[in-house]
Amino acid sequence: MTTLGKLGWLVSLLLTVTLLIGAYMVVVQGSVTAGDDGRTIVLLNKGERIKVLGEMRGMLETVQTVTEALAQGDMATVETASRAVGMAATANESPATMAKLPIEFKTLGFGTHQAWDDLADLAKSGATVPEVTANLGDLLLNCTACHAAYQFGPGTATP
Repeated sequence: MTTLGKLGWLVSLLLTVTLLIGAYMVVVQGSVTAGDDGRTIVLLNKGERIKVLGEMRGMLETVQTVTEALAQGDMATVETASRAVGMAATANESPATMAKLPIEFKTLGFGTHQAWDDLADLAKSGATVPEVTANLGDLLLNCTACHAAYQFGPGTATP
């Protein structure tokens, strides 16, 4: 192999390694730093932070709506409210924001949206109030796990 051929392979290898590191940072690591309280700080700009926290408040509002509906045995409202924060709510996520989220957060977040759809399906299927309430309790474990592990801070870091 000629020197030029060896150089070409070396450049190709370096580009591949660079792409793999970049992919790791975007898909797995995200834009994070360690927090003083042991939680991971996800570094987002102001608009991204407002949007993510707004989605979380929306889920908390849904917990309140579902709890009231369960107290009244209103499974139609449980289904409708739950479905609104299910997987359909993730349809317009910003790729730039998603790149900043660590893989564990993305996994937990998408799992939580799916759990809302599962709760909606359960309510629609004719499940009892105690069954749906137990499912809601399980879903809330995702919320507490997320809040125990993450916080959102202002940041300019990009993956």
